[in-house]
Amino acid sequence: MDTRVHLPSRINAKNLLNKHSSSGFTLLETLAVISLIGILATLAIPNWLAFVQTRRLNTAQNEIHLAMQQARSQATKEKLTWQVSIREQNGIVQWAIHAATVNPSAANWNNLDSSVRLDSETTLQLSNDIRKVLFDYKGNAQNLGRITLSSRSGGKVKRCVIISTILGTMRTAKENTTTDDGKYCY
Repeated sequence: MDTRVHLPSRINAKNLLNKHSSSGFTLLETLAVISLIGILATLAIPNWLAFVQTRRLNTAQNEIHLAMQQARSQATKEKLTWQVSIREQNGIVQWAIHAATVNPSAANWNNLDSSVRLDSETTLQLSNDIRKVLFDYKGNAQNLGRITLSSRSGGKVKRCVIISTILGTMRTAKENTTTDDGKYCY
C-alpha cells in the first residue's frame, strides 16, 4: 500500500491570486464600520458618564448615611453626645465622626469622591465652615436637616440624607421632578 501524498507538479498561479484577492475588506466597508462605531460611541458616552456620576453620588450618599448611623450608635453605646461633621475643603467634601467634646479640626476626616459637591439644598446650619449633626446619649438628633449632594459637572442628579425627627430618624432620598418646599431631593 502506497501512503505517499501526490501533489500536482505545477501550481496554478491564477488560482492562488484569486484566492488571495477575494479575502479581506474593502476600504469602503472598513470606513462604514468605523463610522458606525463612532456614531454608537457618540450616543453611548453621555449615558455612560451619567451612569458613572450617579454611582459616585450613590456611594457618597451611602458614606454620609453610614457615618450618621455610626455616630448615633456610638452616642448610645458610650452614653455621650457624638456628632457627624461635614465640610467642603479645597473643593473636596469631607466628613468625620467624633465625640461632641472633640474639636472638629482634630477629627479624622474622610474624603468623598472629588466629583461630588454639597448642593445648595443642604439645610444643616453652617458654623465655622462645618455642618454638623449631633446625637445625644439616647441617639436622639439635636438638629434636623438634610445633606444634599450633587455633581460638580452639573446635571439634575441629586442624592440626600435627611434627619427628619428628633428621635434620630434618618432616610436617604434622590431628586424628584417636582419640588417640595423648594427642594427637589426629598
